[in-house]
Amino acid sequence: MNSQRLRPPTLSRREWLRRSAGGLGSVALSSLLTQWASAAPDAPGALADPLAPRAPHFAPRAKRVILLYMTGGASHVDSFDYKPKLFADHGKTLTIDNWQGNRGEFKRFLKRPDWEFHPGGTSGIPVSDLFPHTRAIVDDLCLINSMESDHTNHYEATLEIHTGSFTFARPSLGAWVSYGLGTENQNLPSFLAIAPRAPYAGTQTWGADFLPGCHQGTHVVPGPTPIANITPRVAESRLQRLELERLAHVNRQHAATRELDAALEARIKSFETAYGMQHDAPEAFDLTRESAETHQLYGLEPGSTQGFAWQCLVARRLAERGVRFIELIDTGSSNNWDSHGNMQDHVALAKNVDQAMAALVMDLKRRGMLAETLVVWTTEFGRTPYHEQATHPGREHHHQVFSSWLAGGGVKPGYVHGASDEYGIAVADKRLHVHDFHATILHLLGLDHERLTYRHSGRDYRLTDVAGRVAHDMLA
Repeated sequence: MNSQRLRPPTLSRREWLRRSAGGLGSVALSSLLTQWASAAPDAPGALADPLAPRAPHFAPRAKRVILLYMTGGASHVDSFDYKPKLFADHGKTLTIDNWQGNRGEFKRFLKRPDWEFHPGGTSGIPVSDLFPHTRAIVDDLCLINSMESDHTNHYEATLEIHTGSFTFARPSLGAWVSYGLGTENQNLPSFLAIAPRAPYAGTQTWGADFLPGCHQGTHVVPGPTPIANITPRVAESRLQRLELERLAHVNRQHAATRELDAALEARIKSFETAYGMQHDAPEAFDLTRESAETHQLYGLEPGSTQGFAWQCLVARRLAERGVRFIELIDTGSSNNWDSHGNMQDHVALAKNVDQAMAALVMDLKRRGMLAETLVVWTTEFGRTPYHEQATHPGREHHHQVFSSWLAGGGVKPGYVHGASDEYGIAVADKRLHVHDFHATILHLLGLDHERLTYRHSGRDYRLTDVAGRVAHDMLA
């Protein structure tokens, strides 16, 4: 690789860029610009416009993804994995060979769920009373009760469910999707992460790592101004347009003295994207355009700009406007599903998301968008069906098996994939590792997880590393 291509611009040029671009949308620029200097311009598939729409490897079932991420480890046995025997054998002892990553023999007490389960829809799939709204749409869900990951700690498990690696920072799922397919709306980022705060593993959960920086997620914080500094620096759009044209001229002169440089082309493109965001982003986040009935469906008070209901309704609007990957993180790294002390913590957490995520699926369906939008619900791991104390009200981390679900985008509705054992301790049927989970999501988008690669440090990397298989029996 020609190292000259990667040399940072001179200070005077940086100052010119800074002064010319001020106010064009700092969030967009931080996501689209700051990492391009480390992008590999001669990587396979590098484009002058790295966000241009790209053809998938084969006909896709879905065009976009909305990922609903529950931070902290939502309990599978209290939500979607019904275990009658766990109810019946509450308080009985058993011996396990793995306790929070430690090997040996450990005597533990079985702990029944705190909530009853009831069948939903015509499929009769049981869902707990924690999620009554989600139970009402269970016929639209492809429920997975055989998820497995590799680590019992939050940081590593969060990193793995987002990037496929629990040991090293790697590009996130959203970044890989953006890299593989580009965006349908050049005035909005291809990948948006809407979260009140980052989850465990921090911003790596929406990072691009070694992929071109334009593919990392743009972080949107719920509130009155979800994208800061989106207001133009200058009052007149004509003057701002002249500044951008002058900036483009300077960049083109700079490009003429170098070999073809995708990183520089991407940098030029970033200013155009930020300029376009000034119009498209405020309109996308303007919920006054939504009816009272729609607000009621999501359980959102008119005028509110916070909460998971707001995130879900905004996600639908962004999906309508061509954003390729939207991640909704419910709480971040505090007040989350990590219910070590008391499982009753799950009540408020479920109430925060249940109606909103059910409404999102219903709203997409009635608008004819669900067929080409893949909605994904997951968490980093489940929680233990047992405890070391007989009457303890909480549960510990449990990565050996947990639940997730998909909706729309080409998956079987009203279907349960896999199963845990009689107590929800280990996978009993159709194990779905995180690599398989990612491979299946990419497949639904028309991407072959073995062909979607990026050359970095002398080797071809992919989201699923050297593993992963598509779960074809989940596909409609």
